[in-house]
Amino acid sequence: MKIFEGSAQSGRDPAGSSARSALSPKRSDACGTIADQLFAWRDGLLGSPRFQRWASAFPLTRPIARTQARALFDVCAGFVYSQILFACVQLRLFEILSDGPKTIEDLSIRLALSPAATERLLEAAVSLGLAARRGKSRYGLGVSGAAILGNPGVAEMVEHHALLYADLADPAALLRGELNETKLSRFWAYPRAESAAALKSDEVGPYSALMAASQAFVAHDILAAWRFKQHRHLLDVGGGEGAFLATVAAAAPHLRLTLFDLPPIAVKARIKFDAVGLSARADAVGGDFFKDPLPQGADVVSLNRILHDHDDARVLVLLRAVRDILPPDGALLVAEPMADAPGAEPVGAAYFGFYLLAMGSGRPRTAEQLTHLLKMAGFDAVRKVPTRRPLMTGLLVARPRKGGSRS
Repeated sequence: MKIFEGSAQSGRDPAGSSARSALSPKRSDACGTIADQLFAWRDGLLGSPRFQRWASAFPLTRPIARTQARALFDVCAGFVYSQILFACVQLRLFEILSDGPKTIEDLSIRLALSPAATERLLEAAVSLGLAARRGKSRYGLGVSGAAILGNPGVAEMVEHHALLYADLADPAALLRGELNETKLSRFWAYPRAESAAALKSDEVGPYSALMAASQAFVAHDILAAWRFKQHRHLLDVGGGEGAFLATVAAAAPHLRLTLFDLPPIAVKARIKFDAVGLSARADAVGGDFFKDPLPQGADVVSLNRILHDHDDARVLVLLRAVRDILPPDGALLVAEPMADAPGAEPVGAAYFGFYLLAMGSGRPRTAEQLTHLLKMAGFDAVRKVPTRRPLMTGLLVARPRKGGSRS
């Protein structure tokens, strides 16, 4: 994310120095250590074509060499794989296969492709686990294809990625800050708007709908990790159209619910609450959470995939505002993908790192970095709560510091 308030206009730092976060660990410039020498020797060995040929032929190193070669090729071919998935989603292949296996001839007609093109797509989808062969001449859903079909938000995110791919057409230019405006920065209008609360419905509608569709990824995981029955009133800050609160409401029927988001989004949330029968105990308040007071009265506040959209200075403004409205026994839930999720490191550093760069605001953070910000804002007893799918979301729970002091 953007690091200092001064960089908030572009979210990029061509020079590289002004956007360096105070949270980043200091690194020693000491050279010539034994470890450095060992790594230099290893890197030189691995970079030697002669050694690579030997490792590929020697029985004990051959499996390692093949695994490394496959991993490197997957990195190189990753964009092609994602575009194959994009084609499957665009052509609604998974929906077509959902009612049973089909032949190439049947699929050719349904997809409006030639038989040769249909076979090429299906064979590619099979290789990625998106489709599966059913006998000699038919194709059905693969494991991954079925999973996508069961999570409509995934398909919407895949289609949304067309904007990201366009922004990454010249990644060096993106890193240098040479792009005046990106497609993602236009899509996500609120981080760079002078007055976010003044944005019109057509400016916030597309991203609001996308967030509503993708809330299902995380809502049930948060519910499984935290007992909302211990609270009386939940405030969801930046809660979009209310999908998360509607899910919580079903699990905690006693809970009072308040949503705070930009005015046109709050209108959509009220409509949803009315449609699902929650208007008696759920309300949506419109405003800008960086400028306007947050609603009072909640004993638990949720920030669901909010903080990684903003720089450290703005995050501190928001966290302090939350701290000011929580009672001494209150709790703050911070739920978002974290950069240090075990086994999902590329999701944070690579995917979200570049997605947020193209968006023009925000950065992925580790649990330790978020904890540091929370303590600076006046929270204490910050703890990490295990979630079912840490790749999708991690969860930190923080309590207000006694006395309300801030570090």
